[in-house]
Amino acid sequence: MTVYIIIIIANLLVGGMIGLTGIAGFLLPMLYSGFLGMPAAQGMALSFFAFLISGVLGAYNYYKAKNLDIKLALVISAGSLIGAVLGIRLNLMIDEAIVKRILYLVVLASGISILLRKEPAEKKSEERKPLPMGLSIVFGAVTGALCALSGAGGPILVMPLLVVLGVPVKTAVGVALFNSVFIAIPSCIGYSLQCDPKEMAVLLFVSMVSHGIGVWAGSKNAAVLKPEPLKKGVAVFSVLIALFKLITG
Repeated sequence: MTVYIIIIIANLLVGGMIGLTGIAGFLLPMLYSGFLGMPAAQGMALSFFAFLISGVLGAYNYYKAKNLDIKLALVISAGSLIGAVLGIRLNLMIDEAIVKRILYLVVLASGISILLRKEPAEKKSEERKPLPMGLSIVFGAVTGALCALSGAGGPILVMPLLVVLGVPVKTAVGVALFNSVFIAIPSCIGYSLQCDPKEMAVLLFVSMVSHGIGVWAGSKNAAVLKPEPLKKGVAVFSVLIALFKLITG
């Protein structure tokens, strides 16, 4: 019973943070495999099913609030779908510790870039040039592979990088949440095949329901936050967690 309570509370909190900022999903595999001692495949499967829920619910609310660039999200997600499949296959070949170090170095660099980057005038921000399709697909493939391989979910890497590339922060969160669905689908299938269905059933139900509630509450309240403090908060959080992970290993 204690395990279920921990899972419910953690998914409510992490889901709420994902709904508000698009990040924090990477905490779930750390919780499952690190703190609770679950097998890596089971922890990954539970995490990516939660990311699937957060991606669908969060992206829907951001779309309703007109903070989701559908065209950009679809192009990036096409690359992420391919990248995620590759990432799952690479999971069996590459040392996970090396991949996570690469991931958090990228997160660290992204967070610092956001903090140093000056926000353009609102008019110029609205007139930004769209990202080239080729770059968007490659971007999606690389981030999708890294996220599926490491269990990061997607938004913690995708969202800061999109902001660095000039995408408004709330739009970047919406795109990252939408994109996480296309990383989660192949990851859910790939990691679930390595798990015992009987052990997964109840855990999966509890985690998905509580995570969904958290994401829904967070994304519904995202509109009350101003973009600049949200962007800075995400950047500081990304830098701190990246430094923590790089130092502690």
